[in-house]
Amino acid sequence: MIAPLSVAENLQLGRQAAGVRGSDAADLERVHPLFPVLMERRNQISGSLSGGQQLMLAIGRALMGRPKVLMLDEPSLGLAPVIIKDVFRALVQLNREGLTILLVEQNAKLALQTAHRAAVLEQGRIVHQGPAAELADDPVIADHYFGRAAGLAA
Repeated sequence: MIAPLSVAENLQLGRQAAGVRGSDAADLERVHPLFPVLMERRNQISGSLSGGQQLMLAIGRALMGRPKVLMLDEPSLGLAPVIIKDVFRALVQLNREGLTILLVEQNAKLALQTAHRAAVLEQGRIVHQGPAAELADDPVIADHYFGRAAGLAA
């Protein structure tokens, strides 16, 4: 996100950077339903958006370039729970539409509830990997990463 540009200009920049030509209508029709606040604030300077709105704009800008893979690093970091819910709802929708998403996330519970496959890293090494649902149900992982009482059912 480039702070002095408007939300609309930032979205356009995503298309330009990826070399996407033609009308942006279809791309905006994909982004705006996912993040309606971007439509509402299209003329607002992006640097004045909240942290969660800036994340939505960054994802929206990436989507405008029509990526085959979307890579996200700690998207929930420092965000309010309601914003996290909105962002992850959008990520699930994008994945259902066929977009591959590579997610790095310290909120293991949220990551395992969202992902199809997962790898757990410790000190840079993969210590567990497999289908996310299996890892979420693994008592060793639940005990180590969530505490026995916490589990993933909460």
